[in-house]
Amino acid sequence: MNTSADGVRPGPLRAQLDTLTTEAYRPELAEIDRLDTLAIARLMNAEDSAVPTAVAAQLPQVAAAIDAVADRMAGGGRLIYAGAGTAGRLGVLDASECPPPFNTAPEQVIGLIAGGTPALVTSAEDAEDSKELAAADLAALHLTERDSVVGVSASGRTPYAVGAVEYARAHGALTVGLACNAGSALAGAAEHGIEVVVGPELLTGSTRLKAGTAQKLVLNMISTLTMIRLGKTYGNLMVDVRASNDKLRARSRRIVQLATGASDEATEAALAATGGEVKNAILTLLADVDASTADRLLTDANGHLRAALDTARTA
Repeated sequence: MNTSADGVRPGPLRAQLDTLTTEAYRPELAEIDRLDTLAIARLMNAEDSAVPTAVAAQLPQVAAAIDAVADRMAGGGRLIYAGAGTAGRLGVLDASECPPPFNTAPEQVIGLIAGGTPALVTSAEDAEDSKELAAADLAALHLTERDSVVGVSASGRTPYAVGAVEYARAHGALTVGLACNAGSALAGAAEHGIEVVVGPELLTGSTRLKAGTAQKLVLNMISTLTMIRLGKTYGNLMVDVRASNDKLRARSRRIVQLATGASDEATEAALAATGGEVKNAILTLLADVDASTADRLLTDANGHLRAALDTARTA
């Protein structure tokens, strides 16, 4: 069989890639390497500026997916990202950043990447071609119908991401497919399809650029807004922050003061009485209740500070 100039044998995959917007060649950039660095930087910055607009076009789909994920998590479910390469790394990053600001347990938000932990720092792109690997990774988590699985893939065709969504849906879990091409297999396989079409990349097929930025923005929304819906915030304050270092302990004190207007002394006393729990400390100050009452009110309100405050004020 003949090979093309780039050494790739013609076939179904080559033909499929040729149809993807994220893989499209831009002849107007064929001499980009001849430009000075500032000119290339301006070009790249202009490309990146279009990403939020592409995300905005998908906000109704993003919001619907978030509401569905939050409902499952409120019932004890987990949020699980699954992807390969850049997409997988972004999912792992988003998952790993949830515990400090939102006090989630490590097993509540999970990132799966094709090839496992070594693939975070060393390319393991061949692992993306296995649907069976995705199924095995999810099976190891003992997936349930309360869980939500978000498959992430710029192309929308990556077998690992598609396989994860297919396995999850077959086992009753909520499924979301995040891709950067229209009409993708990933979005089609999921209950909630999100297709952020950012167009061809500055460097042909380099989907860690605009596509990666778009995926990062959407994943930020999914985790952050889900946590807001779960009562992890009070207004725009992260009242479930886990004070695990000096910076976060200082942030805890600042959050209590921003929410209550309390003095330094009152803030320190409230945090000491509640074992450093920001949400509980705020409740003791705003509702004028003791630590044990604050704990009970928050338990009854499923951790929602506003609901606990309403109960305390109407009691």
